[in-house]
Amino acid sequence: MKPKSSASPAVQAGARRLSLRFFVFALATSMFCGMAWAQEAPDVIIKRAVAEVAAAIDADRDIASGNRQKIIALVETRVFPHMNLQSMTRTATGRHWPRATPEQQQALIREFSRLLTNTYAGAFANYQPDTVIEYRPLRMQTGDTDVVVRSLVKSKGGEPMQLDYYLERSDGTWKVVDINVLGARLIETYKNQFNGVIVADGIEGLIKVLSARNRAIEARNKA
Repeated sequence: MKPKSSASPAVQAGARRLSLRFFVFALATSMFCGMAWAQEAPDVIIKRAVAEVAAAIDADRDIASGNRQKIIALVETRVFPHMNLQSMTRTATGRHWPRATPEQQQALIREFSRLLTNTYAGAFANYQPDTVIEYRPLRMQTGDTDVVVRSLVKSKGGEPMQLDYYLERSDGTWKVVDINVLGARLIETYKNQFNGVIVADGIEGLIKVLSARNRAIEARNKA
């Protein structure tokens, strides 16, 4: 059974529109050092990271030309260590998370991480060197453990796009837990999709849908 909410035309169109924004998100997280996270403000780290990673991509012809193997390696080694993937998966699964077995939870984290890998790899492949980012004042959320880094993304021939990063600090380390693009929270968008799948087909159904979606993306990229 194909859940209607998991791949609607509107969702697919939205995903395509978010491609450049995902790239900037990946840029902004990929060079973060754990020690720097603890000692520096998140906005300072993001500004430096964007400049450094853009320069690294420009210097590597394979990545700049869309070498997917290198791009995926970059995502897995430089981006994911600085994202709280378990928290993101748990939030996206919502009220259903506690009902999943430990094995199912690990499968969900694995497949969701795989989906994000495919998403970010595609965004890196569409890198546009003319992207300009303007940062807004840092906004604290809850005490000193939650923060939003707000920015405006501009590219040649396109309208400015709002892009906000949501970060949480745990054990002295800041990690990205969500992103807001044009007023839409990424994890909330996935949460709405996932809820429809789980209601229709259960946790196992969601795992199968994510796995099938990943296989389809990977097959297209190999073609």
